[in-house]
Amino acid sequence: MSESDLRPGQNLAHLLAPSWKREVSRWYAEDTPSFDWAGFVVGEEVQEAILWGKSGGILAGVPFFDEIFKQAECEVEWLLPEGSVIPPNSKTKVAVVRGKARNLLLAERVGLNTLARCSGIASISRRFRDLARAEGWKGVVAGTRKTTPGFRLVEKYGMMVGGVDPHRHDLSSMVMLKDNHIWATGSITSAVQSVRRVAGFSLLVNVECQNYEEANEAISAGANIVMLDNLLGEELHGAAKRLKEEWKGKREFLIETSGGIVEGGLKARLGPDIDILSTSAVHQSCPHVDFSLKIQPRQKA
Repeated sequence: MSESDLRPGQNLAHLLAPSWKREVSRWYAEDTPSFDWAGFVVGEEVQEAILWGKSGGILAGVPFFDEIFKQAECEVEWLLPEGSVIPPNSKTKVAVVRGKARNLLLAERVGLNTLARCSGIASISRRFRDLARAEGWKGVVAGTRKTTPGFRLVEKYGMMVGGVDPHRHDLSSMVMLKDNHIWATGSITSAVQSVRRVAGFSLLVNVECQNYEEANEAISAGANIVMLDNLLGEELHGAAKRLKEEWKGKREFLIETSGGIVEGGLKARLGPDIDILSTSAVHQSCPHVDFSLKIQPRQKA
């Protein structure tokens, strides 16, 4: 779901629990562990700074940017709403930030880094979503859990602003049995049955499968989702079609395709029997959106 998919009055920022704000304090502790030497130079005169968008992309990360500057006792006035398209090859005025000069500069790099990363993820997420929609595919494009430790919330948020599904957030969100779980347990059936005893009815079970036979076993054992990992072409779509036909009316399940999916190979993974496409390409190694924060020059007397 992206900002454009929301109903009036809805806001993705409302998903965030208050506890995330403690992360901002940690970011400050990392960036300014002792003295702010340069802040001594500029002092505490109230100044105004312009936030410029300097490369094309989707604006994302507004609540994080707001909190960063709030903790620095500054105010942010947004000129564009979150989810807006920043045009490429232009200099776009995105927001005005007001506060004491040393506080503006204290928060500058923490705020820009967060906004740039979140917006970059939203931008490539939007491209993936739009490519899938252009093909007429009705399934779900999702990110993965291959996120940056300590920064997952921002990265998952960027995916949602861009319009892709954030998939599971952590090991506690959904049961995902991967190849190592299967090998360590002995079989897919044993692993699924074992986890069902403790996970209860409220958690979905997703099983990573290498071929049709493994997927068939997973469905038989009670998996809610089968991930056909690294299967391509006819092997992928043939297996998905066969599974849907053979289990029709007997068991409800979803089929996920994953493994090495990049923008250029997206279309080849889409098909009528594929329900979910999950990829780390929407957040790993994606380019950032370039922003700068410029304090306005003092007026000469």
